[in-house]
Amino acid sequence: MLKTHRPRTFAARLDSRTESTPLARHLLRAYLAALPAGDRYCDIAELLLGELFANAVQHSDAPSDRLIEIRFALINSRLRLEVHDAGSGRPTLHSASPDDERGRGLFLVNELAERWGCCPRAGGIGKFVWALVAPSLSPATVPALAI
Repeated sequence: MLKTHRPRTFAARLDSRTESTPLARHLLRAYLAALPAGDRYCDIAELLLGELFANAVQHSDAPSDRLIEIRFALINSRLRLEVHDAGSGRPTLHSASPDDERGRGLFLVNELAERWGCCPRAGGIGKFVWALVAPSLSPATVPALAI
């Protein structure tokens, strides 16, 4: 008899380049496609992962040859996203003015994630930023935000 198992934690290391962001989102879509109700996380999770990964690339003070690790896990019906980098800086939430072309990523994470935070990595080098995504009631769209 064929048995199916829920996917466990997924982890991958990607180049610390803006061009790696679509690959990170693609890997997340593949992970969610293997879950029975993975489509209930997809839109918001892709947006949040893209923002967290882009922040790690843009704001890390780690050498450019350091990789960024992404991890996904379904824990008690919540999707946990993690983005690990070797940088020493910590993300801070701030308000962008209407004329700013950047600076809204963490605002989106704060608004759309059930919870999020930042922790030091084991071994003391770098940090990881995590976000918990609750399932949407239906596979719909990302809610509109007044930015």
